[in-house]
Amino acid sequence: MYSKELQEVFSRLGIKVGDAILIHSDSDLQQGILMPRTEAGGSDIIVIKRKDGYNIGIKYSNSMKIEKVSAGASHHFSFPKKESKPNPSLGKMTMIYTGGTIGSKVDYVSGGVYMLTKPEELLHDVPELDQIANIEINELMSVASEDMSYHAWIKMAEAAAKALNNGAKGVVITHGTDTMHYTSAALSFMLKDLNAPVVMTGSQRSSDRGSSDAFMNLICSVQMAMKSDVAEVGICMHGSSSDNTNIFIRGTKARKMHTSRRDAFKPINNLPICSVDQKGKITYLSDYRKVSEDHKQKVSAQIGYEPKVALVKAYPNSDPEIIEYYLSKGYKGLIIEGTGLGHVPSQTERKEYSWLSNVKKATDSGMIIGATSQCLYGRVSGTVYRNLRLLEDAGAIHCEDMLPEVAYVKLGFLLGNYGKEKAREMLNKDIAGEITHRTEFDFPTE
Repeated sequence: MYSKELQEVFSRLGIKVGDAILIHSDSDLQQGILMPRTEAGGSDIIVIKRKDGYNIGIKYSNSMKIEKVSAGASHHFSFPKKESKPNPSLGKMTMIYTGGTIGSKVDYVSGGVYMLTKPEELLHDVPELDQIANIEINELMSVASEDMSYHAWIKMAEAAAKALNNGAKGVVITHGTDTMHYTSAALSFMLKDLNAPVVMTGSQRSSDRGSSDAFMNLICSVQMAMKSDVAEVGICMHGSSSDNTNIFIRGTKARKMHTSRRDAFKPINNLPICSVDQKGKITYLSDYRKVSEDHKQKVSAQIGYEPKVALVKAYPNSDPEIIEYYLSKGYKGLIIEGTGLGHVPSQTERKEYSWLSNVKKATDSGMIIGATSQCLYGRVSGTVYRNLRLLEDAGAIHCEDMLPEVAYVKLGFLLGNYGKEKAREMLNKDIAGEITHRTEFDFPTE
């Protein structure tokens, strides 16, 4: 945001971002399109895009004269809905649009990145999809995934169940990547009697960039939804940084492991279910729940959710009174990201650093506390070291090889649908592939 002084100048002159302006300084004259201020620049630096395409910054001074040359063009482009006739030889598929980077573009008028308002903009450049499925689009929302709450998970679960019960062979959900693995876990728990693939996808780079992964991810996801016999929720994203194949990862075993690489999502303590390429070749890599031909039950969305659940990390010098804080706020559950096999500070040199008494106080009062590992790979155990047994004696439940985020989502789901006692019993029992009794994983060695 520009400085208050500059905002007042622009307001007085009727200038907005995107307008063409002329700047007269003591020794120079510059014309261009007013751009948003970059976060790295000073608030008194006016940024304009010149006709030659370059952006320049000009430091504002009171002696400077600024003129508005013309109003900016419309920032958004709209594409009409595709009116192509259904192909009787292809099945029906529903695409649920929720926003994210896959639904964003750089606005070359303003220089910023904006969320598309219509998914038709996203599909406009992917004519290949017409040869794979008859696609029905559900414009559910347009939200950055970091801004989502459990209310968004509920809407997606209900929309997916409705689409499948109305005859869709599969569902593709476009989603921001930051919290996609939280949503995939939630949908894995919420969608009951699922008998079709529910495929989540997104992109690390906006759809108008030359290196975008958006279109390959879309094509592979639609192929997955239409041609696989997987009856699970999963994430379909690049399997490597090259445009070779995508991998489909079980929704309760996926995690975003890199901020920007196109192959950011990896299966943890599990193999991918399969790989899929743009031509629809599917190579199965591990066991999965299969579509049943004689399945008669409708898909239901089990949407109860208890939001008073938290995820906390144990670390050296961490203050165990964080548990007291959540207890005082009426929280019903807590998932701890412990160290190693699920440790928390226990037999500490200074008594006030031990978590044990706080854990016991919380569990005695009825709070459910689960222990996971911030190592991610491997599983926690309550039997290897004395401190682990002490944590279990204090009432914590060791969550096997469940990812911390998945345990967090699962506990909220259990409390919202089954109540406290059943939730305590089910937390470390497998529901949707979140716990494997024999860990299979491709531990990264490079």
